[in-house]
Amino acid sequence: MTTALFTPFPLAKLALPNRIVMAPMTRGQSPGGVPDDEVVGYYRRRAEHGVGLIITEGTGINHPAAVSGARIPRFHGGDALAGWAKVVAAVHAAGGRIMPQLWHVGMARKPGSEPHPEAPPVGPSGLDSTSVPVSEALTGTEVAGLIDAYAQGAADAQRLGFDGIELHGAHGYLIDQFFWERTNQRTDQYGGDFVARTRFAAEVIRACRARTSPQFPLVLRFSQWKLNEYDAKLVTTPDDLARFLAPLVDAGLDAFHCSTRRFWQPEFEGSELNLAGWTKKLTGLPTITVGSVGLDNEFMSSLREGKPAQQVGLDPIVGMIERGEVDLVAVGRALLVDPAWVEKVREGRFGELLPFTPEALKTLS
Repeated sequence: MTTALFTPFPLAKLALPNRIVMAPMTRGQSPGGVPDDEVVGYYRRRAEHGVGLIITEGTGINHPAAVSGARIPRFHGGDALAGWAKVVAAVHAAGGRIMPQLWHVGMARKPGSEPHPEAPPVGPSGLDSTSVPVSEALTGTEVAGLIDAYAQGAADAQRLGFDGIELHGAHGYLIDQFFWERTNQRTDQYGGDFVARTRFAAEVIRACRARTSPQFPLVLRFSQWKLNEYDAKLVTTPDDLARFLAPLVDAGLDAFHCSTRRFWQPEFEGSELNLAGWTKKLTGLPTITVGSVGLDNEFMSSLREGKPAQQVGLDPIVGMIERGEVDLVAVGRALLVDPAWVEKVREGRFGELLPFTPEALKTLS
C-alpha cells in the first residue's frame, strides 16, 4: 500500500500534490552551462508523470569557482537563466512544481577545472577535506560576496517563476565546509565550535529570505557524511543536533532536506529515527528524507562496482510517512532511469519498474 505517498502536503505556502520529490542529481548535460531543450524535456517528463516536487541538479551561483565542469548548469547570466525559464514553463505546463538547487562546490573543486581554470578553489580556510592547505582562506569581503551571490540566485529563481529554492549545504561542498571543523579553522565570526560554524549558512539563508517574498519556500540540504568520508559526523547526539539546527531555523528556513546514503538507518543509538526524523522532531519543520529509496544498494556502491541497482519494496518509507516521522521522500536514481516511476508506483505497476545502471547518468531519458 502506497497511499501515504500520494497524499497532499503544504510546504510553506506551496501546495504539493504528493509526498514524492525528485532528488537533485548532477549529470553534466548543459553545454556551456546553459540548460538546453533536452534538459527542458528531461524535467518536463518527470512532471508529466506526477512527481510532486522537482529539485533540479546543482546549479552554480555567480562565482568563478562555483562548479567544476563546463557542462554543469549555471544559475546566472542571461543565457543560462533564459534556459531555466524554459524549464520552469515546461514543468508548470505539465502541472509540476520545481525548485533549483543553488550550489557552490568550494574546496571540492580541483585546481584548473572548467569553466574557469584560472580560478582557484575557495573555502572557509582554504583547506581540503584532509585539512591540507590548497588556497588562501576566504577574506571577509569574499565571504560577503558569496552570501550575496546565493541571495541573487534566490531572487532570480523567484523572478523566473520557480516554486522555491534549495541551498546545497551537504556532502562537503562550500556551505558544508563552513560546518565541518576539518575544513573550517577560522578564528573570526565564521569559525569556532559547531554552533558558531553555522553562521555562514544562517547568513546565506537570511540574505535569501530578504531577497524573496515571505511565502517563497527556502529549503536547506545538509548531511553528516562527506564525499570522501562517509563516517564523518557534524554532531553525535540529539542534543547537539538540536543546537546545530537552531540557528538555521531562526534564519528563516521552511524545510530541511536530510541527506543520508541509506534512509532506513537510525541516526543515533536508542532510536529508530533517521536524520530526517530527528530533524523534524527537534525543529518542528517539514523534512525530506532520502537515500537509496526504492533500490537495493546505495549510490556510490553502484557506481564503484558498476552493478545495476534493482527495485525493492517501498513499505519502510511508506511507514515513515504514515507515522509522521518525515514528510517528504526524495527519489534519485529510480527517477533518473525511469521518468514514469511515480506513475507506475501510484498505479501499482511495480513489475514495470526499471533497474538503475550507471549508464543512466549519461542519458536524458
